[in-house]
Amino acid sequence: MRTLMLPLIAGLGTTELLIILAVLILLFGASKLPELARGSGRALRIFKAETKGLMDDDEDEGAKTPEQRELEARQQAQLDAETERQRRGDTA
Repeated sequence: MRTLMLPLIAGLGTTELLIILAVLILLFGASKLPELARGSGRALRIFKAETKGLMDDDEDEGAKTPEQRELEARQQAQLDAETERQRRGDTA
């Protein structure tokens, strides 16, 4: 005797998934579900693009030579010092 194996999502069986789907249809209406799915898909695409952008930025940082990083650190320190002087009102 063969048992039909259905994939479980988060440990939920077929009956539970059908109940959740029925509740969603009752709450949002059948006409709103495609709109919700599209919005979720857009949000996931934006999230994916942003995380990819952050990872690309990290890779760009790794490609810099130690001299470039040191120069950028010095420039940032000078900018920070200038900003602090302006904040205190020093003119020198």
